[in-house]
Amino acid sequence: MRKLAMLGTALAVAASLTATAVQAQTKEINFGIIATEASSNLKTIWEPFLAEMSKGTGMKVNGFYASDYAGVIEAMRFKKVQIAWYGNKSAMEAVNRADGQIFVQSVDSDGNPGYWSHLIVQSDSPIKSLEDVLKCDKTVNFGIGDPNSTSGFLVPTSYIFAAKNIEPKDCFKTVRNASHEANAMAVANKQIDVGTNNSENLRRLEKTAPDAAKKIRVIWTSPLIPSDPIVWRKDLTTEDKTKLYTFLLSYGRVGTPDEIAAAKKVLTGLQWAPFNPSGDDQLLPIRILEANKSIMKIKGDAKLSADDKAAQVKALEADIKKWQAEADKASASPFRKKVAEFQAADKAGDQAKLKKIIAELATSVTSTPMN
Repeated sequence: MRKLAMLGTALAVAASLTATAVQAQTKEINFGIIATEASSNLKTIWEPFLAEMSKGTGMKVNGFYASDYAGVIEAMRFKKVQIAWYGNKSAMEAVNRADGQIFVQSVDSDGNPGYWSHLIVQSDSPIKSLEDVLKCDKTVNFGIGDPNSTSGFLVPTSYIFAAKNIEPKDCFKTVRNASHEANAMAVANKQIDVGTNNSENLRRLEKTAPDAAKKIRVIWTSPLIPSDPIVWRKDLTTEDKTKLYTFLLSYGRVGTPDEIAAAKKVLTGLQWAPFNPSGDDQLLPIRILEANKSIMKIKGDAKLSADDKAAQVKALEADIKKWQAEADKASASPFRKKVAEFQAADKAGDQAKLKKIIAELATSVTSTPMN
């Protein structure tokens, strides 16, 4: 009987270990993808990459597509999404509210360190310049981006409207929020007069809707915006973080020439080159931009008393001073020095050194803040 009991215990342990192993092999995570265009289009370009991530990490990676940016942020907040692609503004919301943390940054396929926000009009539109847009005679139908979009909302709101103390709803005939793709198509089809967009989406439009792209003209370009971050939830296990980090920084860099070429082809579908390491300090310029926008809005708010304005502006100016100091400190941090070392090894094509640095970074960033 004792032998039978021992055998039963052994079988139970074996079954438990087998179940645990199967569970580990079939672990699933959800990758959130912000709604820059229709989900059907996004699936076409993202699914090959997510399949590669599944193969490279050993986890099943599912795409999570929401109808707006907030849907992805909230999904991460409630642990329905473990990792996501965001713009900087939506990443800031995910870091602030959804236990998110930036760990890598996209790089566009031309190697640019960022991208640009645009105002666009129909190619034969009488609107030729920003000054024409801001006549504010209530004749213009204006298409702005998702409220959590960096290039579609935050940047034009800050650099154009807040800077000139203009409230869009008081300036234009109509104001509507939509994705980059929807705004571009609405401009091309003369459904709106002016829309926000960005350089990456317009470049993609040349491939997905070339006839529409030919009907669009850029009339305003912003300062450079930092490239989009990838964010994970902080409560992912160290093992999962290490797998994700190693895969993303190795993908398109480490492997045989054929493997690297195949990976870069998949990334090109996303209009990206291989990823770079990054951290939450990437958001500091965006935080400063958001605060400056708020200051301008407060100063122009006729409903606030002078004392209320002064108090709110003073608090925001203190935040800006703090964030600027953090940005200055971060630029010379050990992490940023290691990132520069990584980029140098990448440029030299030194795979052995890249593997070593990726392993060092993975150990560092899975246990400490990336600043």
